Amino acid sequence: MSGTNSPEAVKKLLENMQSDLRALSLECKKKFPPVKEAAESGIIKVKTIAARNTEILAALKENSSEVVQPFLMGCGTKEPKITQLCLAAIQRLMSHEVVSETAAGNIINMLWQLMENNLEELKLLQTVLVLLTTNTVVHDEALSKAIVLCFRLHFTKDNITNNTAAATVRQVVTVVFERMVAEDELHKDNIEQPVLVQGNSNRRSVSTLKPCAKDAYMLFQDLCQLVNADAPYWLVGMTEMTRTFGLELLESVLNDFPQVFLHHQEFSFLLKERVCPLVIKLFSPNIKFRQGSSTSSSPAPVEKPYFPICMRLLRVVSVLIKQFYSLLVTECEIFLSLLVKFLDADKPQWLRAVAVESIHRLCVQPQLLRSFCQSYDMKQHSTKVFRDIVNALGSFIQSLFLVPPTGNPAITNQAGNNNSGGPVSAPANSGMVGIGGGVTLLPAFEYRGTWIPILTITVQGSAKATYLEMLDKVEPPTIPEGYAMSVAFHCLLDLVRGITSMIEGELGEVETDCHSTTEAGSSPTQSSEQQDLQSASDQTEKEIVSRAVWEEMVNACWCGLLAALSLLLDASTDEAATENILKAELTMAALCGRLGLVTSRDAFITAICKGSLPPHYALTVLNTTTAASLSNKSYSIQGQSVMMISPSSESHQQVVAVGQPLAVQPQGTVMLTSKNIQCMRTLLNLAHCHGAVLGTSWQLVLATLQHLVWILGLKPSSGGALKPGRAVEGPSTVLTTAVMTDLPVISNILSRLFESSQYLDDVSLHHLINALCSLSLEAMEMAYGNNKEPSLFAVAKLLETGLVNMHRIEILWRPLTGHLLEVCQHPNSRMREWGAEALTSLIKAGLTFNHEPPLSQNQRLQLLLLNPLKEMSNINHPDIRLKQLECVLQILQSQGDSLGPGWPLVLGVMGAIRNDQGESLIRTAFQCLQLVVTDFLPTMPCTCLQIVVDVAGSFGLHNQELNISLTSIGLLWNISDYFFQRGETIEKELNKEEAAQQKQAEEKGVVLNRPFHPAPPFDCLWLCLYAKLGELCVDPRPAVRKSAGQTLFSTIGAHGTLLQHSTWHTVVWKVLFHLLDRVRESSTTADKEKIESGGGNILIHHSRDTAEKQWAETWVLTLAGVARIFNTRRYLLQPLGDFSRAWDVLLDHIQSAALSKNNEVSLAALKSFQEILQIVSPVRDSDKPETPPVVNVPVPVLIGSISGPGLSRPFVRTDSIGERLGRCSSSELPIVTDELEDLNLWWAVWNTWYRIGSESTKPPITFDKLTFIPSQPFLTALIQIFPALYQHIKTGFNMDDLQKLGVILHSAVSVPISSDASPFILPSYTEAVLTSLQEAVLTALDVLQKAICVGPENMQIMYPAIFDQLLAFVEFSCKPPQYGQLETKHIANAKYNQAEWVALNYVPFAEKSLEVVVDLYQKTACHKAVVNEKVLQNIIKTLRVPLSLKYSCPSESTWKLAVSSLLKVLSIGLPVARQHASSGKFDSMWPELANTFEDFLFTKSIPPDNLSIQEFQRNESIDVEVVQLISTEILPYANFIPKEFVGQIMTMLNKGSIHSQSSSFTEAEIDIRLREEFSKMCFETLLQFSFSNKVTTPQEGYISRMALSVLLKRSQDVLHRYIEDERLSGKCPLPRQQVTEIIFVLKAVSTLIDSLKKTQPENVDGNTWAQVIALYPTLVECITCSSSEVCSALKEALVPFKDFMHPPASKVQNGES
Repeated sequence: MSGTNSPEAVKKLLENMQSDLRALSLECKKKFPPVKEAAESGIIKVKTIAARNTEILAALKENSSEVVQPFLMGCGTKEPKITQLCLAAIQRLMSHEVVSETAAGNIINMLWQLMENNLEELKLLQTVLVLLTTNTVVHDEALSKAIVLCFRLHFTKDNITNNTAAATVRQVVTVVFERMVAEDELHKDNIEQPVLVQGNSNRRSVSTLKPCAKDAYMLFQDLCQLVNADAPYWLVGMTEMTRTFGLELLESVLNDFPQVFLHHQEFSFLLKERVCPLVIKLFSPNIKFRQGSSTSSSPAPVEKPYFPICMRLLRVVSVLIKQFYSLLVTECEIFLSLLVKFLDADKPQWLRAVAVESIHRLCVQPQLLRSFCQSYDMKQHSTKVFRDIVNALGSFIQSLFLVPPTGNPAITNQAGNNNSGGPVSAPANSGMVGIGGGVTLLPAFEYRGTWIPILTITVQGSAKATYLEMLDKVEPPTIPEGYAMSVAFHCLLDLVRGITSMIEGELGEVETDCHSTTEAGSSPTQSSEQQDLQSASDQTEKEIVSRAVWEEMVNACWCGLLAALSLLLDASTDEAATENILKAELTMAALCGRLGLVTSRDAFITAICKGSLPPHYALTVLNTTTAASLSNKSYSIQGQSVMMISPSSESHQQVVAVGQPLAVQPQGTVMLTSKNIQCMRTLLNLAHCHGAVLGTSWQLVLATLQHLVWILGLKPSSGGALKPGRAVEGPSTVLTTAVMTDLPVISNILSRLFESSQYLDDVSLHHLINALCSLSLEAMEMAYGNNKEPSLFAVAKLLETGLVNMHRIEILWRPLTGHLLEVCQHPNSRMREWGAEALTSLIKAGLTFNHEPPLSQNQRLQLLLLNPLKEMSNINHPDIRLKQLECVLQILQSQGDSLGPGWPLVLGVMGAIRNDQGESLIRTAFQCLQLVVTDFLPTMPCTCLQIVVDVAGSFGLHNQELNISLTSIGLLWNISDYFFQRGETIEKELNKEEAAQQKQAEEKGVVLNRPFHPAPPFDCLWLCLYAKLGELCVDPRPAVRKSAGQTLFSTIGAHGTLLQHSTWHTVVWKVLFHLLDRVRESSTTADKEKIESGGGNILIHHSRDTAEKQWAETWVLTLAGVARIFNTRRYLLQPLGDFSRAWDVLLDHIQSAALSKNNEVSLAALKSFQEILQIVSPVRDSDKPETPPVVNVPVPVLIGSISGPGLSRPFVRTDSIGERLGRCSSSELPIVTDELEDLNLWWAVWNTWYRIGSESTKPPITFDKLTFIPSQPFLTALIQIFPALYQHIKTGFNMDDLQKLGVILHSAVSVPISSDASPFILPSYTEAVLTSLQEAVLTALDVLQKAICVGPENMQIMYPAIFDQLLAFVEFSCKPPQYGQLETKHIANAKYNQAEWVALNYVPFAEKSLEVVVDLYQKTACHKAVVNEKVLQNIIKTLRVPLSLKYSCPSESTWKLAVSSLLKVLSIGLPVARQHASSGKFDSMWPELANTFEDFLFTKSIPPDNLSIQEFQRNESIDVEVVQLISTEILPYANFIPKEFVGQIMTMLNKGSIHSQSSSFTEAEIDIRLREEFSKMCFETLLQFSFSNKVTTPQEGYISRMALSVLLKRSQDVLHRYIEDERLSGKCPLPRQQVTEIIFVLKAVSTLIDSLKKTQPENVDGNTWAQVIALYPTLVECITCSSSEVCSALKEALVPFKDFMHPPASKVQNGES
């Protein structure tokens, strides 16, 4: 009070005191002189003090008793004016603190007297107040007296005094405690531990307290006594007291000075011992009271609850709980239980209202609630107070909805005229306006007809009570409808808000602490780590404790909260209220989630979910989860049954949408209200903001959202976002405009919800994915077996989640794609279509996403991403496969360059397309492959090239679409070309890779296994390509086979030189021969049924109209290709170790093809045979290898069209073999094989040729229409092979081989031809032309004989064999060969259109053979072998056949040629025969020759009738030539010739000379022309020979003489007969025949005479002459004949007789006169 101490203030005080005293003395002058005197002496006293002391105030205080005395006396006068003056003066002194303790006591006593006299009450109160507030001098009794004074004044009749006194009392009480607080403040440094107060609370027990504290103690103790209606200990003189006032004072002290009670045990003791029992005692009427219970039931009347006391008690309790909870744990438990009881339905309405207000006060103090929980709920054997409070609120709210039974007197006037205010049940429709179908205007709750408005009572978070503040009300107030409900509602909301924010705050601290600890924990030093562990463990202990509390709090309150909130949510008709309820449920769910309390979390979420869906909506997730089981349980709360009320359906909500429920069976429609939509938004909000703590309840959330989305008709669009579907899709979906505008927002939030999944931690993300997967599984279940539109929500959201989590796709990829793959297999097409859509979108997104590290460096991830694409190949639905392939195509187009290790997977997808999967699939897959081959071969790892080859090959084998197969073969060609161009790089890369794999394999100790091992990897690549083409070469479709075959041989031809030398071994055995084997097998087993048409309207040529014929073409192509390779690559193949074995196999194939019963194949086989025979021996000089012929490549490999100067033709690229050989290492140079091996190869060829020849020409045993007979071209080709072959084997060719050859030649020529082929092969019968086969046969023999000719001596023994062969052919001219049992028709009789066999015209062939024989004989007649082997005899023997047939020969030319040949041969052979006469080698020849002459000259065949004279004469001249030969070549050398032979010849000549026809002249023979010339020649020869001097033996001469005499005798007879007949016939001419005969005889006579004249006379026997001359008379007799011809002949016969007419000799011998 610096103001009162200043000199001016002091001076003023002194002046005021003096003036007060003066005024007092003036007033008392008349009536009260003593007072006047005292006043005047007081003036002097004051002046004295002021003069004497420097510290004036201190001095005044010392003397204050004296200074105050005059004023006290003045008060004693009881005179109002004086009293007022005095009191004012006293107050002034007090205010300057110049009153001592004694003076103060005196003042108080004086005031007491005034009070008892009821004087100046207000002034008194003022004075007391000033006295007690300005200083602390008043203590103990004085103080108590002062306080009692105030109390006494409070109970006066005057209202103003009452109120002022009440206020003063309150202030004084406060002052007392403030003094104590100040005192504590002074002594707080030297506080000694107070002794624990024990024993009864009497006055002595406070001795330890300081003065102010003591006062406070006494005061508080007495207040308690007073409230309890007991006598006070200290406040002596109290007359009356009210409980209400006492309670208010207690409350204010407790509220304003909690530290006093907390710091001083004495006071704490009071609290426990006095206040609490008091409160509990006073509560008893409220507890016992039951509304509506009749008084008669209990003996003593029950004290009725009294609103003012009850309300004040509740206020006290509130303070006790708030401030002293820690001291009064047990007591609080009782208070809280009481509070809970007061909410019971049978308590008065006002009591429930104030109880709810009290509870609200607690609910806004989360820390307090936490303490309850720790102190009660978490202790054993303790009331679960916290839980009870919450449950009580719940049941309270529930009870408000239950309308009381009608029997209850709602309003009763009991004693004291109190309105006990039973529940004011407003009519159900109050506040409801009947417009618009019951749309609520006021915010309210409505449930089962009970309508309760919502009042705005408080700002959130503060518990501003209404009825607890009504201190002036004595009567219980009327509680407005809905007040209690509103407070209870706010209790719940504040409770939730408080708890959650408190716990979450603490959780946040713990988490940040942990975070910092873990961060520190990663420091490198050991010691610090240990420290951190220490601190961490402390923290975790702390955390464990706190966590236990949090969990207990949540566990205690969640059931009640959920029950109440669910009910309110269902009943709420106000959007704001609904929003608050949902927010509370959401925060609780999130909190439970954070604390890991699954059951409670799920329960709250279930509540929100149920709110989102229409009432009674059947949703399995909500009914089966653990949380849902609560909805049917009732919780017992302190014996009351609290039912969990499930949503009622008759809510007065605005319907905003009507849609189809998502169910298996089609049901009716369901309606969504705006509240459902609001709940849905909360649900979205929950998922969006608290996704991380949802865990397994994602399932609930998503299931609900799925159903809502379905009802609202949202459908997935690209990327998985849901868009409002078209109205068409849900015919029963009706949406109001309000929802229509909301839908895009909802859809947006939905998408954002899944986008935010990128911020979830991995575990939560997995929960989300799992939930989506199981949702999707349910949707799949529902979609089974019907084609209803399925729910695609889950699939779409899986896609969305995957897309936003690309940065950590690895952790969710497997479950995500694994599930989508299952969806892809679903029978419902829409469902699997979306599954595939999602899967492919994810794969594409995954590949394009900018991963860290990039995919190119993270191969594992890339393979992981591509793997599902491969897995899709196991699904058989074509639509899925199409999606898969389209995805591949897009990946190729966007990512093709960077696929790297992913190539095998991608290629695998293309290759997995099976034949039965439909054309469009195959086509799409093939498109991908084409793209790969055209664009990506250079970018893929070389190790994948083999896969490309495999895949391309597999497309070739697809039989759906021929064009694809053919194109894929083209692709294989392109691939081979690529290998060729990039050979070196590919080879390097493959070798590198191979080395790496080899190393790996060695480390693992396994054998590296790849196809075609041990060939180098690059060669293996080629071999795979060849193998693939090889497979295609045996495809069932001819076009594919043809194309593949051409490509295979072209690639081997064009690029084969790139292969390592050793690899050729594999090519030959594994590729070429393997292929040949398969083709041979297929061809031989092919079907012979006729194919009508080639699919569509394509006509098939008759040469291809059976499978067999089509395979024949393949066989031809293959064999030709292999043979060509053997031919062109011989220099590479021959150095391989087993070339001879390969050669044998090839020959075997050629043989089996040649012997196949198919003309085309067999002929082609021979062509291939010819091709491999053109091989020259390997080149000796390795620098000049033979350049292989340019292969006929179907796809020309042209390197541009180079049109440089002089280069008009394009170059076809074939690797220069020289270069290739140059590249070979020295060890690989082709080794030149020795001749011996070469010979072996050729002999193998010979054996094959022989087998083919003998097999193919061997006639079959039985014949029918289908008998196969080799064709002429085939046989021709076969025989044509021999000359070339012979060149190689001639050195070892021996007789046996010749024999074999002969058999084949003979058989080949014997084969007939079919009549339909004959016009093409046969010349017309008249032309003497050889068929090509016959020419070939002769050529073969020609080659042989030429070789023998120049060959060594030992070869010449083969001549006879060749003659034999040729002669056999010569025989064909008269006797065509037989072909087995086959009946052949003569060509003239064959009908071309029938399957008949026609024999060939062998005449030209036989004649040609004959010419050859003659030529050959001319050359070789003298050869020893020819002589020894009786060749000449054989020739003659052979010629004898046509000669004897003569006119009967099939062709006239034959016998003519035979004659001329015979003449030629004899002209050479006879001299040789004579030469060897002695050796006897020709002995057997002569008889043969004689017979031949005989048969020819005197043939039995009759000349044809139409033979002309000229013709006859020409033929006759041939006969003459033969006789001439006899006369020149044989007869002159008779002495070297066997006698028998000469005899035969003579007989023959004899026969001819008489008449060649017959010795008897019968009628029949008369007409035959006579061979006069011939006879004449015979005659001459005969005579010449008979009479030549060469006759060696008389025998010969005798023969001829005998002949002569016979002849002459015959002539005599003929002439005689003629003369006879002539004479008899007279004028008639004789028969022509007889005339001819006579003419012949006459001519013979003249010839004979001529011959005899020419002969040397000594050779002619005289007897002969005599016979001749004896004819003369007879001749003369004939002169009379009439025939002129006879006459002229006669003339000729007679003329020679002139030579006999010479003069007679001396003696006639033997003559007739």
